Amino acid sequence: MGTEPVDFCREIESYLCQKNEGHLVRVTGPSFDLVSGWAAQGIPLKVAFQGIDRYFERYYRKGPRRRPVRIDFCDADVLDVFDEWRRALGLPRRSPHGEGGPLPTSEGEGRPADPADAREPGGSLPAHLQRVVLRLTSARAIGGLGEEFDVLIDRAARELDAARAEARGIRGTARQALLDRLTALDAELVAEARRSLGPATIAELEREAGEELSSFRARMAPDAYQRVMAAAVDRLVRQRLKLPTIAFT
Repeated sequence: MGTEPVDFCREIESYLCQKNEGHLVRVTGPSFDLVSGWAAQGIPLKVAFQGIDRYFERYYRKGPRRRPVRIDFCDADVLDVFDEWRRALGLPRRSPHGEGGPLPTSEGEGRPADPADAREPGGSLPAHLQRVVLRLTSARAIGGLGEEFDVLIDRAARELDAARAEARGIRGTARQALLDRLTALDAELVAEARRSLGPATIAELEREAGEELSSFRARMAPDAYQRVMAAAVDRLVRQRLKLPTIAFT
């Protein structure tokens, strides 16, 4: 996939045409400058597509569509999804006007990769656990990944459901112990998901993650790239299986 601004804009224009049910809205003039800015920031095409999807989902909830959507209307959603993606992977800031340093650990590590897992600032631990249990139950219903994976989901869901009843008002070392357990469960879930998907699927997701990170790789140290690459694959694994982020940060 070309990463030059013209190629990037052509792909965005084609995707926007599909979302507009075949109505072509050209990405030219100021719109071209806007989308070229996305490319300059290193926004992967699939991340941009997810931002466009998010705008359209909100647009359709308002009622029957009245007119084709211009790409300019999707800018805030594309930047939001990119920010979620970047923070989830711990990537440094990048803009057409320069680059920032790496993200602080408190922001960049362990953030939810899937917008469905994102929580409002100050969101409660019990509410987080409730969402996770619901999504684990949904993932379990899909099935097809083997008995060991289903058993793990069932066990995690039961453990989290019990923790939810105790989480309200928990403080100090007890709260930290629970957070540590959530992080451990999260790692166990992703490891079992990787195993269940099998080498061929993981290799496919690694190629996809490599494409997403292509504009960042040249300026990253090898060890940092490997860490971010692993996080990117984990994110795609979660998306493939519709798994929640159990860890709470």
